[in-house]
Amino acid sequence: MHISEESPAYWRVLFDNPPLNVVDQTVFEGLQDLLARMDASPDLRVIVFESASLDFYLAHSDMSGKSRDYTNSAGPSGMNVLMDTLVRLTKSPVVSIAKIRGRVRGLGSEFVLACDMRFASRENALLGQPEVGAGVIPGAGGTERLPMLTGRGRALEIILSADDFDADTAERYGWVNRSLPDNELDGFVDTLARRLASFDRRPIETAKSLVNQVSLPTLDRLLEARDAFYGTLAWPETQQRVTALFKRGMQQESDLENRFGAHLPRLLDDDPDDV
Repeated sequence: MHISEESPAYWRVLFDNPPLNVVDQTVFEGLQDLLARMDASPDLRVIVFESASLDFYLAHSDMSGKSRDYTNSAGPSGMNVLMDTLVRLTKSPVVSIAKIRGRVRGLGSEFVLACDMRFASRENALLGQPEVGAGVIPGAGGTERLPMLTGRGRALEIILSADDFDADTAERYGWVNRSLPDNELDGFVDTLARRLASFDRRPIETAKSLVNQVSLPTLDRLLEARDAFYGTLAWPETQQRVTALFKRGMQQESDLENRFGAHLPRLLDDDPDDV
């Protein structure tokens, strides 16, 4: 993760965890360090998150289990690091903007949902909550934040279909603020960020806090979903599906990662190439 301080009021953060920007311990450590820097930067107004990879913004959570001890450890708020990171980002007085190119699925989608605004490349962005097709459920805010943005029916379509959605559909559904032509995305987001950075911090902080009060899920609901997610990991049918995902190339450069949604309905077929 690389941080560029465009000005004291405007920072850019580049996710760079090749090859797929899997959300693992390295990413969470970087985000925890970033949040500490944000807390110590009273002049900061806005932060933009983008990706070094044109193909993967944030692929999904690390399903290997290697990051679990760290993400289950306590963050500064007392919640586990996963939930601590997302809740602190949402409640920060700093405005967070996700500038999305590439694929963003699962926990990656839940990260951008925790940001204040989301803008996506029309030609080069795919969003998904594939958990149900992988035998689990969204556990970091997907089932809580999506319905507030998209409405119940569309949230259920997104979550239960476990499919990939293009940027224009995501915009129509309310998942992202706007989809923009790829060659206009950088300029639009930079102009917006610099505009916000030109304003005083106190009205930004107060307005965001008031909007948060009427638009965010309760912490109890977020924690309930997190606990339910961890419970699904022990289900035998889930373990079967996760094994099949790794057999097909999960967390490697593979057709599975490129076309995750297309693989899920036939995940347990004998021939991994028959999709």
